[in-house]
Amino acid sequence: MIGEWSSFYNATRDARKLIVVDLGFLGDSVHLVPALWELKRHHPAAEIHTLSATLGAEVLKMVPCVTRAWGFPLGGQSPPWWRHWGIIRELRRQKFDLAINFSGADRTVFLTALTGAIWRLGHPGGRWHFWSRWLIPTWTPKVDSDLPIYEQRRQVLSSIGCKLEPARFGLAVPSDAAEWAEKTVPAGSIHLSVNASSPFKEWPIAHWATLAKELLADSAASLVATGSSHPREVSRLKELAALVADPRLKIFAGGISVPQLAALLARCRLHLGTDSGVTHLAFALGVPTSTIFRDYTGRLQWAPRGEGHRHICRECRCDRAGAIQPDCTSAGTALCLAAIKPFEVLRELVPARSEAQSPR
Repeated sequence: MIGEWSSFYNATRDARKLIVVDLGFLGDSVHLVPALWELKRHHPAAEIHTLSATLGAEVLKMVPCVTRAWGFPLGGQSPPWWRHWGIIRELRRQKFDLAINFSGADRTVFLTALTGAIWRLGHPGGRWHFWSRWLIPTWTPKVDSDLPIYEQRRQVLSSIGCKLEPARFGLAVPSDAAEWAEKTVPAGSIHLSVNASSPFKEWPIAHWATLAKELLADSAASLVATGSSHPREVSRLKELAALVADPRLKIFAGGISVPQLAALLARCRLHLGTDSGVTHLAFALGVPTSTIFRDYTGRLQWAPRGEGHRHICRECRCDRAGAIQPDCTSAGTALCLAAIKPFEVLRELVPARSEAQSPR
């Protein structure tokens, strides 16, 4: 078995079937994509498989270099991972030559070993255990954590001998999803992503409503807001619709697929949102993004960077204290985010609006 990480690629370059184990949801899976393209470029004859959360697999199915995106059920209704023997048996039947783990999280380390791949490579990210090297014999050094997540994944490949080209996402939106979006969403709309994985990453709905009304003061404007079928997200979207009360705001509360969401985003001129997976999907599709962040440790790894991507951020007491503060808990929201007012977002995050209102 290989023990030297720096020569790992040379030793495994003839692999014909490989799998990347990363149980990410939407945003994590988006950040995995550039590394998958590098793997395909360095193993052009190989099948590229991925193992992610079911939601993440919907993203990875849109990556043309991926042969098969396996979905692993996760979430509140999912049984413990060791009960998914059916999926594990199917994976072992694939007889993978190579398995790669970028996260180092405990569950993914076990699943990487259970794929049965001949060669297994890991990048430290979680806790280190005495059994870590037994399950994954080869580990790379930890890469710079200030880099964007997608670039960290690519740098892992660089450390094992891969020669990197500029990062690419290259998502291919299915034609049926594109046709649906063309019939449903006006071109040049502004997309509002008002929900996130946690209430403490969300901006108050009253602020979103005020912002939406200001944007709709332009008679040619059209807005679209999306969310999952989770009851909390549906409730927030219904509240937004009631407060705005304008037919030019289209609401999609669940019921659309990830490819449809991607097609919808691709028709928008701007994505306005908080720290969520939808922001990363918009970034990968080349849609300009404007994001409202609370300033937590590791934020820069996830913030979209480059031309066309803007952020507004507030210092977060919860992060300094290491836990959500009681006043935020009792309010059910991040008070640092609530302190960001709609006029600030208009001024700092909406490019056309800011330019139109700037002094001559």
